[in-house]
Formats: sequence, C-alpha cells, structure tokens
Amino acid sequence: MKFLALIQARCGSTRLPSKVLKDLAGKTLLQRVVERVRKSRLVDEVLVITSIDKGNLPLIQLCAQEGIRVFAGAEDDVLDRYYQCARLFSPEYVIRITADCPLIDWRYIDMAAEQLREDSDYIGQLTESFPDGLDVEIIKFSALKEAWEKAPMHSDREHVTQYIRNRPEQFALQNLTCPIPGIAGYRWTVDEEADYTLIRAIYEHFQREGRDEFVTEDVLAYLEANPQLKALNSMYERNEGLKSALAHDCEMQHTV
Repeated sequence: MKFLALIQARCGSTRLPSKVLKDLAGKTLLQRVVERVRKSRLVDEVLVITSIDKGNLPLIQLCAQEGIRVFAGAEDDVLDRYYQCARLFSPEYVIRITADCPLIDWRYIDMAAEQLREDSDYIGQLTESFPDGLDVEIIKFSALKEAWEKAPMHSDREHVTQYIRNRPEQFALQNLTCPIPGIAGYRWTVDEEADYTLIRAIYEHFQREGRDEFVTEDVLAYLEANPQLKALNSMYERNEGLKSALAHDCEMQHTV
C-alpha cells in the first residue's frame, strides 16, 4: 500500500462537543469528510482513527453503520494512535486529515501526493497559504515511526507532525503551496459554533443547487457573493489548539 489516509476524530471536543456528529445537509460532519477524502484518485485506503474513550462510542457506531473502517487508540497520545494504526497496514506514506475540515478538497490531496518527492519525509504547508481547514499532510511511514520513537513533548504527541516539522536537519521537508493565491485568511475548520454556522450555510447552499462535488473555487465564489458569511468566524485565531499545547509544554518545563 502506498497512501493510507487517516482521519482523526473524537467526540470530546471542549469548544464544540461532538462536532463530528453534527448535521451538514443531511449527513454528519464526519461522513462529509470521509466522502470527500474518498474522492481522491491516489488514496488506497481511508480510515477514521479515534480514541478508546467511551465517549467516542457514538462515532464508532456511526462508522460501523456507514461501512467506514475505524481504529481506536490512545486518548491523549495522538501520535501513538497514528503509528499503531498505520503499522497494521505498513503503508509507504500516511496522509493526515482532521475530521473538523469538512471542506477538504480531494484535489489537493492528490496534488500533494503528485508533488511528493521520493526523498521527502514530509509534505505539508510549512508556510500558511491554504485556508484553515484545507490542511493536508503526507508523512513517510519511516519518519512517522521515528517521531513515535523519539518525540518527547506533549505538543509533539498531541499534534502528530510537530516533531517532524520542527527538525529540518533530521527530516527532508517539502512545502505544499496553495494553487490559489491570497486565500489563507479564510477559516473553514470547525472548532466553534460560528464555524459550524458558516460551514452549514455552505453545505445547504450547494445542496439546494443539487451539488455534492463542490470544490474550493465554488466555495470562494459563494463567499464572495455573500461576504457577511466570512465575518461569522473571523474573530478566531488559527492553530489555537497547537498554541494551547505549546503553552502546556512551557508550563511543564518550568515545574520540573
């Protein structure tokens, strides 16, 4: 197997509990993400990976009902969750997708896979050029294993690729650039109620048009015609979860 796509998901989000089970035009947010990732031409297998926490049982039941393969692993060590799942398949590369990105564009998954150099350990947006919520990362399995063995910090274990991204002297990193310039300021992830309101409006618009395969350019055109929608979640910062994890590391270092 060359490309294994792992979509991390859980029900225990503190800012928007059970967000992955929220409705988007008749299907759950998680189903929408899985459907869009499955449209990739190059992905060989798609799995949802969650944790063993009992609060995730509704998510696991949904996957069982919908024929979506699911793996349950560590609750707090997401890096371990990724590695333990991936090693069962021994892929050449792992594609990391998060389930709070229901506008993920399958064309960019394929673009990243096609641009990936043979000597690269990682490809992702090292410079922020994509909207928040179109994040695609591809990690060579050998690099994922090395990170799993060596990553020491809480932020490294919670945010799967941080150990790799922060060590360009150790890993061969490759930047993925958005083919549409100037759109990095859009926020298309779902962490807050306002995010969900925006994404739901987008899905309902395209459902009324009878379109399931809308892509980034379609969303941009809709938002340009309805600028009030972009303002719904413009007050939130990018990568708040990572900043919180880094702050936790800093606090732990000062208490040692």
